Amino acid sequence: MAVEIDTVLVPVDGTDEAERAVEYAVAVARRYDASIHILHIIDDSVARAIQRDEIDAEAVADEHRAFMATVHETTRGPEGKVEATQSTVAGFSAQRLSQHPVSVVLDAAEEIEADLIVVPRESMREAPGAMLGKVAQYVLSYASQPVLSV
Repeated sequence: MAVEIDTVLVPVDGTDEAERAVEYAVAVARRYDASIHILHIIDDSVARAIQRDEIDAEAVADEHRAFMATVHETTRGPEGKVEATQSTVAGFSAQRLSQHPVSVVLDAAEEIEADLIVVPRESMREAPGAMLGKVAQYVLSYASQPVLSV
């Protein structure tokens, strides 16, 4: 039975592990002639700081643009270009108590009809925004799509 993958979802949180997950997602996308979707998940502390004007939202957007510039470099190569799209979402919400990084990843996977999720397994640095390594096991357990944990 042949595996068919058209869309690979990669949730990222700004860590080196998330960058590595993108590299794996690009490799899979190349193999299956698929596209990738980068889901930037903003940590609760960052989202609250933006709301309180303690962090400039444009600075966060600049970080995402810089990350995507790196992604676009990764997607180019002698094997051809991999199509990459992106979106951003808060990992937690005071208005929606059920919103947390796991539900955000699973909901995004359903929304974009992802065929595979590539998620960073461990976050080696304890820094604001480093949250995905903590939720990888739950994504592995509850996703209806196959999950590659790297």
